[in-house]
Amino acid sequence: MKQIGEILKNIEILEVVGSDGLATQICDIESDSRKVIPSGAFIAIKGHDCDGHSFIEKAIEAGARAIIYDNPQATKLICEKGVTGIRIADTYISTPYIAKEFFDNPSDKISLVAVTGTNGKTTIATLLYRLFSNMGYCCGLLSTIANFVDKERFETKNTTSDTITINRLLNLLVEKGGEFCFMEVSSHALEQGRVAGLHFRGGIFTNLTHDHLDYHKTFAEYIRCKKLLFDSLPKDAFALTNSDDRNGNVMLQNTKACRYTYSVGNMADFRIKIIESTIEGSLIEINGTQVWTKFIGKHNAYNLGAVYGAAMLLGGDKDEVLVTMSNLEAVAGRLEYIKGENDITVVIDYAHTPDALENVLITLKEIAGENQVICLFGCGGNRDKTKRGEMGTVCAKYADRVVVTSDNPRFENPFEIIEDIKKGIDENQMSKTLFICDRAEAIRVAIMTAPKGAIVLLAGKGHEDYQIINGVKSHFDDKEEALKVLKQHNK
Repeated sequence: MKQIGEILKNIEILEVVGSDGLATQICDIESDSRKVIPSGAFIAIKGHDCDGHSFIEKAIEAGARAIIYDNPQATKLICEKGVTGIRIADTYISTPYIAKEFFDNPSDKISLVAVTGTNGKTTIATLLYRLFSNMGYCCGLLSTIANFVDKERFETKNTTSDTITINRLLNLLVEKGGEFCFMEVSSHALEQGRVAGLHFRGGIFTNLTHDHLDYHKTFAEYIRCKKLLFDSLPKDAFALTNSDDRNGNVMLQNTKACRYTYSVGNMADFRIKIIESTIEGSLIEINGTQVWTKFIGKHNAYNLGAVYGAAMLLGGDKDEVLVTMSNLEAVAGRLEYIKGENDITVVIDYAHTPDALENVLITLKEIAGENQVICLFGCGGNRDKTKRGEMGTVCAKYADRVVVTSDNPRFENPFEIIEDIKKGIDENQMSKTLFICDRAEAIRVAIMTAPKGAIVLLAGKGHEDYQIINGVKSHFDDKEEALKVLKQHNK
């Protein structure tokens, strides 16, 4: 139990109601009324989609002992219900700092590393978590696929969780003796202040390409939000950026952190070179030392460069890091492959931006040699529409055959999404393109009609095990569907 006055000691208080006032003892904090527990505190936040002040009564019914709020109109209700109410200027801005105080500033007690950029965040954060775990450290991972505290898994809905969840998990990691935590940080999270107040030991920038313009509206605003991470890093942190990306140096412009770079082929603090590649992996050279890895493609060479660089900056032993890296497995849904009969290889990848799709297709074309590369993809509904035609253009340019299908249409008409994609495909390329709205059927056709030796890329969903159609979320897994078809194909 904690006194609510203690967790608000750095927050300007405008009004206090209730007999116990700032001496009120609370056992938990929540900004979601559905998660409030007896004797906890509820923070009412006016967010992008709804106003938490509308759920104060529900929070009190659930047992909330205290309400932290900023709308003065809520004071009367709180007084009538007989609980403690503390009004502050802005709950949206203050919640990260309230959370860090309640959970005893956990990010100060571990080495927390943030990874941001358009592509590569999940792979880099996950590989760092696996690398340090395999070297014997107790680690945490906060990512798109799942959150981990040591080996314990917690499901997640967003790339970056809300600020209370983040601090709760970091505190649990500290209690377990954790030393490192690796975290994906999205542009949404940076703009919304979800990581405010956290102490980062380091920040990693991957790249910046076309994505999320439905939210940020302009590319300049997208860049600004990504840069917020590096602008906020302290002097004792490191800022590691991809110097081959034209925005890499932009991220470093105003940072107080120590600056480092990684590159594939060019001069940098951590320099990577690809020696050879097969579908099973690549021989790469990092700062003059060769190592075999189970990853393919130039984009993965960048990812491994970031992983190696961060490991060195966190005090890792060079030889131990390289040996451990050579045994790391691919991240779920990131160039994950399945071998079938007739030398057909099915590859599942999360690529859902034009740049990511291009990188994966170039990699697979190089490996396929004279064999065909078939690409199946779609675009999500109620998201950035401007990238749909671009993805059609990229796929038609590099793939020998194209199957356009649904991704997560959400509340949009999937046929209209496909029409948007079709606009980017030249008339001359239509002869090699199929349009099959049903994703399961599209996967079946792509695999069953693949010629001997072909590589079939299922792009866009990667690790996701669901599909959202007309707002209804149903189980759907590209890997499961591919395995079913391959089993039929092999008979």
